[in-house]
Amino acid sequence: MMLLAKNAVSVRPAGVARRSVVAKASTRPMWLPGSTAPAHLKGELPGDFGFDPLGLGANAESLKWFRESELVHSRWAMLAVAGILVQELVRPDVFWYTAGSQVESPFGPLGLLAFEFFCMHWVELRRWQDLRKPGSVDQDPIFSQFKLPAHEPGYPGGVFAPFVPGNLEELKLKEIKNGRLAMLAFIGFVMAAQVTGKGPIAALQEHLADPFGTTIFSKAAVVPGQAVAPPCKIPTSVSYHGIEIPTPCFLQGLWP
Repeated sequence: MMLLAKNAVSVRPAGVARRSVVAKASTRPMWLPGSTAPAHLKGELPGDFGFDPLGLGANAESLKWFRESELVHSRWAMLAVAGILVQELVRPDVFWYTAGSQVESPFGPLGLLAFEFFCMHWVELRRWQDLRKPGSVDQDPIFSQFKLPAHEPGYPGGVFAPFVPGNLEELKLKEIKNGRLAMLAFIGFVMAAQVTGKGPIAALQEHLADPFGTTIFSKAAVVPGQAVAPPCKIPTSVSYHGIEIPTPCFLQGLWP
């Protein structure tokens, strides 16, 4: 009797703990419902839905860099998508894909390139240093009276976020979700421009005017023995201040 009682006491807490673990796992949002996340994705990062089929983030240091890279690309993509849409609304006569060749600058293309290399090198080097050794670049090297508060890499806060409109953890999740959507949208803008020679708003208007006649299937088709591919509507090159810049279609060899 004493042995049975002892076993009953020792088994019950284990059962309770096991049920709580299962409940926790089942409530975690996953990219594929019912799937199991890799061991290195514990749900601690914003937007972690357990998706890493190639195991690229198995190394902890690589995972930090991939997350930082995703954040940066997401933010650039959101700016790019918003800029493309606003530019087409304000200047619909200018094709966004080749709009850069119409920019006038007193410094010329080489001056702009040199300025960009200097600025991007400075920013990217400090960002990499902050990721490698958090807090090491918080103080301004020139104006030493300015210093960022202690922060998580990728979210500097301070002057870069003087006002946080809501719960920060929720905003991080929303940002990465919108950033991933923006990256897909930018790829869509590029491919649509190459196939149609139009901006996203003009392409959407064309589709709405003829929903069944203007689709991906009307632009290309794959049938046994042959593939019908649309021609590339992008010029092979553009001229900027006397410099010829190649602008080939992206991965045209993979088109249907």
